[in-house]
Amino acid sequence: MVLSVLGLSAFGAIGCATYSSDLERAQRHYDSNQFEPALALFRVLEHDMDSLSTAEKAKYGYFRGMTAYRLSSSAAQGSGVNDPRKSFRDNARHWLAIAAAIEKQTPGGISDDMKQRMNETLTELNHDVYGGAPTDAPAGSEEVPGGAAPGGAAPSGAAPGTPPAAK
Repeated sequence: MVLSVLGLSAFGAIGCATYSSDLERAQRHYDSNQFEPALALFRVLEHDMDSLSTAEKAKYGYFRGMTAYRLSSSAAQGSGVNDPRKSFRDNARHWLAIAAAIEKQTPGGISDDMKQRMNETLTELNHDVYGGAPTDAPAGSEEVPGGAAPGGAAPSGAAPGTPPAAK
């Protein structure tokens, strides 16, 4: 009985090391501009994200998002629903937002250079969604285009549902 428990715990430790090594391997593919193999590894690893540490989850989100962003620039332009470029950009925004949220809650998972690149890229990708003129507000800030507070609340002093005053 004791041996089986020790064997299972050793297997669990090896499994976590395997997920970490898969993340490192995907990162090496990314660093080598081999984005398709990197994305393949990220997709396989996605189902086991809960086995990664918090810092590794932030790295996973960052590299998965940046991989999709890089692939968006080389994808063929489609039309309507069948637009691979838009799909890659949407996925990049999703994963970078996850990385930003993890990093905000538990700093230290990604470097300052990576954070800066992530914020710049998120600002660009948010422009795809919200349109309008780019703002100087950093990505992930509490400002929402149109002057509304997060969650659709009206600006302070305005009645709920009231559009922002024209200038």
